[in-house]
Amino acid sequence: MRRLYPSPLLSALQILLWVMLAGELTPGVLAMAVLLGTTLPLLTARWWPDRPRPHPLRLMAYLALVLWDVILASIAVARIILFLPQDRIRSAWVVVPVDLPCAEARALLAGTITLTPGTLTADFSEDGKVLLVHALHAPDTKALREEIRTRYEARLKRIFT
Repeated sequence: MRRLYPSPLLSALQILLWVMLAGELTPGVLAMAVLLGTTLPLLTARWWPDRPRPHPLRLMAYLALVLWDVILASIAVARIILFLPQDRIRSAWVVVPVDLPCAEARALLAGTITLTPGTLTADFSEDGKVLLVHALHAPDTKALREEIRTRYEARLKRIFT
């Protein structure tokens, strides 16, 4: 089975995304989704010899957490924009040291930060050990840094090890 699906999680994600993009579940859409979900990982597997193998259940729990955080952050950003006087908004650049085992985990952390309203990953250090994050409102930059490290980075370490 591993020969046909070298990355089962990627295949499943591609199938799901294709069906979602099509907007309907017909036999033709499903056949195309399975075809793409099977052939694309097979064709690209040789370029990923040392790819990480994330723990699927932990990854799903992480994605659920991120979805919840996106909802809460959207409400928080709306409150900031609508009710906080402009002179009290404390935008900040925050340097976040990162200790993750692989580039995929660091990319997922950067994407999580960017997906969450009110924050944006602006840059990585060349060695991937430091992120530069911009926050719309961060009166306590140390607290934001610690929240990123404890809420997201710690979970990503467990997912990718």
